[in-house]
Amino acid sequence: DGDLSTLQKWWDAWQRFMFSSKVTIKGDVKVPYSMLQSIKKSKYPEITEQEEKDSLPLQTMCGAIFDAILVHMMNSVSEPTVWQPLKKTMVDSLNKKKVPNTLQILESTYIESDIITLQEVSSTFIDQAKAGNLGQKFHIVAPSNLDTSRDQNSVILLSRTTFPGGASAEISSSVEASFPKDEEVPVSKGDILVVTATHMDGIPFVIASFHGDTDGLATKPVLTALTKTLESDPELISHRLVFGLDANTYENPKPKKQQHVVDWGKHYLSKGLTSCWGDMPQPSNYTTYNARTFLQPQLNKACKQSEKRKKGDVNPKDFILFGSHDFKVAETWKDNTGEKKYVEDTPFPTLNFPSDHGILSTVLEPKEPK
Repeated sequence: DGDLSTLQKWWDAWQRFMFSSKVTIKGDVKVPYSMLQSIKKSKYPEITEQEEKDSLPLQTMCGAIFDAILVHMMNSVSEPTVWQPLKKTMVDSLNKKKVPNTLQILESTYIESDIITLQEVSSTFIDQAKAGNLGQKFHIVAPSNLDTSRDQNSVILLSRTTFPGGASAEISSSVEASFPKDEEVPVSKGDILVVTATHMDGIPFVIASFHGDTDGLATKPVLTALTKTLESDPELISHRLVFGLDANTYENPKPKKQQHVVDWGKHYLSKGLTSCWGDMPQPSNYTTYNARTFLQPQLNKACKQSEKRKKGDVNPKDFILFGSHDFKVAETWKDNTGEKKYVEDTPFPTLNFPSDHGILSTVLEPKEPK
């Protein structure tokens, strides 16, 4: 928020922030430099004990160098009176006000939903949702093994009208226990949430929310484990499944390194499931459109403005799955505006839409038993 018009002004502010300012993180008051973590020899055996000790001051120095480069770059290509107000606006909308802006969209546009599954949710969001209008309308269910370190959790919202009893049990651990023993499934704490709940008409449901790894390599094993759990438990076999997930699937994946969306479609079809997009997803039906500038540390992912469509993350990543014999789709839409509209070929998040994934909604109608 301060004046960064010269490197000296930035340097004075940077030192105050890192070594003198205090920030409150989940109730704990900390000085920023104390939050840095050393590179552990236990995790990287090739480094020496001295290198482990040196990693903290090196991180601090490299952080300062990187920040100095960014400030110098912006003051060279633009005027401080231009770029600093722009930066402040972006930080306010996409960082400081991300939770309130997200809550506002859910409360104003999706408040009448029966089920909402969310991914990469912070503990702050969960607390504010429970205390606000969403908490009055929904049972807000978070994982029992809530991730407070990465602070990215899968969450389920159940309408208090449609599911008056809320979640009756969490079975996430049973699903994780069904992972293939000979396969490393890249799932982090808080990524999976699976619960049982009973519809107001007495119909038992299993409802799941899942955030896939960046390359989508966990998506198929997680679905296999989920269906195995349901099929092997006599108390769950009659439950109807609704599964909302960020599958992190790709239109043109790197062979053997990323999950192809068509192969993913074949996989869920083989499990007796279908999706809000039908039995087979259309590879060009994108739910993400974003790209990184050079003003961030992962320069290998940066691209020019003219290359954002070619090199950005423009992919069909999001799905709602359900039993093909249980439901049929009445209507499906995607949304990157917060107004039940999706503007194609438009990068997001934007100042008005804080997520880098579009919202996906579907209206399901029950099928008559055969």
